[in-house]
Amino acid sequence: MSAAPPKPTVTEREARQVAEAARQQEWRKPSFAKELFLGRFRLDLIHPHPMPTDEATQRGEEFLAKLRDFVETKVDGARIEREARIPDDVVDGLKELGAFGMKIDTKYGGLGLGQVYYNKALTLVGSASPAIGVLLSAHQSIGVPQPLKLFGSPEQKERFLPRCARTDISAFLLTEPDVGSDPARLATTAVPDGDDYVLDGVKLWTTNGVVADLLVVMARVPKSEGHKGGITAFVVETNSPGITVENRNAFMGLRGIENGVTRFHQVRVPAAHRIGPEGAGLKIALTTLNTGRLSLPASCVAAGKWCLKIAREWSAAREQWGKPIAHHEAVGSKISFIAATTFALEAVTDLASQMADEDRNDIRIEGALAKLYASEMGWLIADELVQIRGGRGFETADSLRARGERGVPAEQVLRDLRINRIFEGSTEIMHLLIAREAVDAHLSVAGDLIDPDKSLQDKAKAGANAGVFYAKWLPKLIAGQGQLPYTYSEFKQGVDLSGHLRYVERTARKLARSTFYGMSRWQGRMETKQGFLGRIVDIGAELFAMSAACVRAEHLRTRGEHGREAYQLADAFCRQSRLRVEELFGRLWSNTDDLDRKVVKGVMSGTYEWLEQGIVDPSDDGGVWIADATPGPSTHENVHRPIR
Repeated sequence: MSAAPPKPTVTEREARQVAEAARQQEWRKPSFAKELFLGRFRLDLIHPHPMPTDEATQRGEEFLAKLRDFVETKVDGARIEREARIPDDVVDGLKELGAFGMKIDTKYGGLGLGQVYYNKALTLVGSASPAIGVLLSAHQSIGVPQPLKLFGSPEQKERFLPRCARTDISAFLLTEPDVGSDPARLATTAVPDGDDYVLDGVKLWTTNGVVADLLVVMARVPKSEGHKGGITAFVVETNSPGITVENRNAFMGLRGIENGVTRFHQVRVPAAHRIGPEGAGLKIALTTLNTGRLSLPASCVAAGKWCLKIAREWSAAREQWGKPIAHHEAVGSKISFIAATTFALEAVTDLASQMADEDRNDIRIEGALAKLYASEMGWLIADELVQIRGGRGFETADSLRARGERGVPAEQVLRDLRINRIFEGSTEIMHLLIAREAVDAHLSVAGDLIDPDKSLQDKAKAGANAGVFYAKWLPKLIAGQGQLPYTYSEFKQGVDLSGHLRYVERTARKLARSTFYGMSRWQGRMETKQGFLGRIVDIGAELFAMSAACVRAEHLRTRGEHGREAYQLADAFCRQSRLRVEELFGRLWSNTDDLDRKVVKGVMSGTYEWLEQGIVDPSDDGGVWIADATPGPSTHENVHRPIR
């Protein structure tokens, strides 16, 4: 057996090529969000609102009733926060309930729930304890079940899915101490040796890894005779010789999660446990995340609903200057924001989930937008609740209880939600990922024009293709249904939402024109304009959320479920969203991006180091920034703790 290859070093261009190769290259199904970024408002793709089947609804509602009884009687969220651990009996109870097999097909012993009811379950259980929500979602959304559902062989499904449905906990291992959103530098290796692969390396932030029985591990297979090589996915038994969980990590929030550092030393994995072909690991990971990311918005919906409840109850009980604080405009505007945004987050999550279940549309952008938008807005909702609660918002629930007041964990929710802006693709990475998909049509016809490696002949051909595409596309961005006063009239039901949909249609065309102007202005440098691209994506996210809110309001009205109130909330949200959109458009062309780059150069060169004087640094002296991840045997005690 050959020795593990050295840690890879890659250029920026090579890293981009690896990421590009992992993308789904084709669009076989329509995409509402993709069309939106191209200036085409395809309301028909989301309206009427898709619905689960009667059978799926019955199965889902029956499980939710059982889950609600369990979390109300068996789950003590305050205890989980204090002890920083989910009690084993709670985990065992969730296993007996079938909660670990919610998304697994019934033929493998799972409950066979769709994305809609899976997310409703995560919302419910996450409201009792966000750590339990993470435990279940890390297991099913990105752990062993989902990659096997999409890419596993029949034999792998038969072997592993029944275990995942009832007894085993799984985890997903991609990140390394020196590798985050740049998988081209992945250092963990899987060296072929007969009918096995031999794994060596270290994985960081392995959510569920401390208690997991099964792992999905991403490792680099060296290219050799008979082996294509590349980043590859494996199912690995955690009790295999050579696996050591070296540390259980602790965080500012989500204190009950079992997140650790896992070292692999000469770990033998049967080739039969490889998921898909060699080199397909990143594509498997990204495809899994298309729907896997939808579990995160569910946790944000749970937080939004709870924040609204607490804001309502507290703002009625607390008086200031002779009246409840809710009746003061400064507080009332915050309550309105919480209510309207929670409605929109649930609309976005439910719509994207229904679309995932329906499988009629490609939702890779919708899922990413839902994750991005929910994580950012959920954090703002929690921050506003802390502000409404004042000093009590900053005080812990235990401290409040100790002095005789209701233990309201507002500060905990703020801490718990903060990671969502980093989990499963940071906000900055999500901006780039979505922007890449949003401009895919442009790069398909004109990408060779800005590629420095392409020949003059290729550039000439691309120029001709681009001329044909833009000759047809650009004129369509001038006028549309959003300029006709009676369009979308079915959304005028007492409260008029039709104007908001016309605004979305007009603004989608404006967004597409702005994207084209940016490409024309910067051409090959467009990919470096991350501030511009981020604002483009944020505008698209607002337009998607507005569309979802209006469609949900009309859906609830036709079903006789609080339709009038839903219209009011959708109207409030859209008016608030439009203000944010107009600000983002202004910042597309009037911003401090260039100045910021100059300041950054000064900071990094030490020009402003004098500004750091007058303090002491409480960080450890001499500690390394990134822990050593050199392959080799572990020198740590194994803190792996399977729950049986």
